[in-house]
Formats: sequence, structure tokens, C-alpha cells
Amino acid sequence: MIDKVNIRVYACAVKDKKVLTLFEEYAGEPLMKFPGGGLEFGEGLLECLHREFDEELNVKIEVVEHLYTQEDFLVSRFRENEQLLTIYYIVNITTEEDFLILDPCIERTEWIDIDTPDNPFPLPVDKIVFDKLKEKFL
Repeated sequence: MIDKVNIRVYACAVKDKKVLTLFEEYAGEPLMKFPGGGLEFGEGLLECLHREFDEELNVKIEVVEHLYTQEDFLVSRFRENEQLLTIYYIVNITTEEDFLILDPCIERTEWIDIDTPDNPFPLPVDKIVFDKLKEKFL
């Protein structure tokens, strides 16, 4: 039975037709995902993005535009009682020289070519977003 909603806000940091991805282990599974995370009570969507980039990667961002909001019902892959709502933005990292992984859960980061033929993302909404990036930047 679904009794919680988890709002997630993510960013596609794009540079030279590549997008920044994070590699971490979550609930015992290796995961490749976009930077971002959960919206906290009393926080706006863009505030959440700025906080997540600051906490995870020690950088400041400029929000360029909204890219995608998940439209279909989705149950969390990790919590069966939780409905997800995910929102994605395109951002620029403005202090790249300060880039430093601060979150111990993040194993590594990688800039993935947007023009790669296969969609490398394991999570269903991330897959949609990566395809939208291809449409926009290629």
C-alpha cells in the first residue's frame, strides 16, 4: 500500500555534449544516476538542487531550464510503499574548480557522452531523461 510520496529533484549538468553522472551503491545495488536528491520540507525545487550540488560535489550551479517532470505513476524501486515524483533541470556548474566529492556514498563521477548509442541509465525515468538530452543536444 502506497502511503508516502518522495519528491526527487535532479540535474543534468551538460558540458561539451557530455552529462555528469554519479556512481554510488544504494540499497546494496550499484547505481548510475544524475546528481540531485530528495526535496526537504520547506524547500523549493531549485533550492534543493543548489543544496544537493553543494553537499555532494562542493560546487555552485546555475539553473538553465526545466527539462522534464515525470508524468506516470511510479513506485520506488527501493521502498514499495513509496510513490516517486521526479523533476529534472538542465544546469551549468559555475565553480567547477571547486569540484570535490563530499558525499561518502558517491564512489565516482563520470561525464557520459550524450551521443552514446545505448542508453546507460538503469532507472526508468533517468532513461527517459537521457533520451530527452539526446533530442535537445544532438
